[in-house]
Amino acid sequence: MSMNSRLPRVTRRTFAAGLGAAGLVAGTSPFHIGHAQGAPLKVGVLLPRSGVQAFIGQDCQRGVDVAAGILKDIGLPSLQIMNADTESDVQIARAQAEKLINEGAQLLVGAFDSGQSTAIAQVAEQRGIPYVINIAAAPPITEQGYKFVFRNFPVAGKITSDAMSNQKEIFGETGKTPKKVAFMHVTDTFGSAMAKVLPGAIEKFQMPYQIADTIAYDLKARDLSVEVAKAKGTGADALLVVSRLNDAILITRELVKQRWEGMGVLSMGPGWYEDQYMKTLGKLSDGPISFVPWYDPNKKLAKALQAALAKQFPDSNMNTNHVYTFEALLIAADAYKRAGSADPKALADAIRKTDIKDNVSTGPGIQFNEKGQNDKLVNSAIQNRGGKLVTVAPKGATDAKVEWPMTAYAKR
Repeated sequence: MSMNSRLPRVTRRTFAAGLGAAGLVAGTSPFHIGHAQGAPLKVGVLLPRSGVQAFIGQDCQRGVDVAAGILKDIGLPSLQIMNADTESDVQIARAQAEKLINEGAQLLVGAFDSGQSTAIAQVAEQRGIPYVINIAAAPPITEQGYKFVFRNFPVAGKITSDAMSNQKEIFGETGKTPKKVAFMHVTDTFGSAMAKVLPGAIEKFQMPYQIADTIAYDLKARDLSVEVAKAKGTGADALLVVSRLNDAILITRELVKQRWEGMGVLSMGPGWYEDQYMKTLGKLSDGPISFVPWYDPNKKLAKALQAALAKQFPDSNMNTNHVYTFEALLIAADAYKRAGSADPKALADAIRKTDIKDNVSTGPGIQFNEKGQNDKLVNSAIQNRGGKLVTVAPKGATDAKVEWPMTAYAKR
């Protein structure tokens, strides 16, 4: 049986039933700031709530669900959340963005996936509605000269370069360094962007390993046995991956089945740290290290978000999906407070001047450059440990020591 057939089927109807009404108000008390009207800012949140990325889209929603109380506690105005499902499809994302704007959305947030976010950015710019990207790493999105599009998430090149730095830190700390890696990546927008910048990053950072082979595969693949066999056949010391949730599970099962005994899995993206990955695989999920945009466990607001998530979703570990979706709403509320108006241009101008130092993600805070990109973000290294996630790099933003190499699958 394929992995996809074992996972519960999620549709728009079943998800909506679990979520409740789409027009949820995140704290409905009216406020009066400057020239603001007495109603919450209407924020359209676009996420892949169904389709191949459904689990991740639903996980991002948790960052929305806990935002109201935290924003209120730090003195920020209320947001009226208007939820929409992109169905993991670029064209539907575009149509849903149009629909939300037509229904009165004054600011858009979303959409996890780079392809879907690209489509939404085009709509937002054409309609003159501010759009705050929660998660999407393809560089071109903020290279178009857009005036209404902002991204508080690192681009593929930054994720890759920080991954190199954090890997070298880990190799130096443990004294265990792979000399050869097999690179596997999904061929969606994000995976292709990462594959494009990886060779240059390896050369620039003088990494101690070489890429034995690059193995690409389709996001919707239901069998990756051939690809894993190819990776194993290279004799690589470690596996370097850019994956999503479903394929990360497929790859792991094949690594176990094919008795792979490398040093470990080094992931530059989602998939391997997702709650569903760990719940599905149990002890077989331990060990992979993900080099991703994350949170600083020592920051005050990070602890507040973690506490709110633990209270409302006790079975979920705080992760990138929650952090950057929450921060997108933080940016929206902060800009609305400073703008004193829901006027699109006033909001966009306020977002452009954002300077939030008390935030959640790793790095000095949230600011945007002339392209609408937060280029000051710092990425972390996290490791799966007993069904939990610990931060092992960079120094100064950690809560655990790394375990590398990871325990071989056959010895668990």
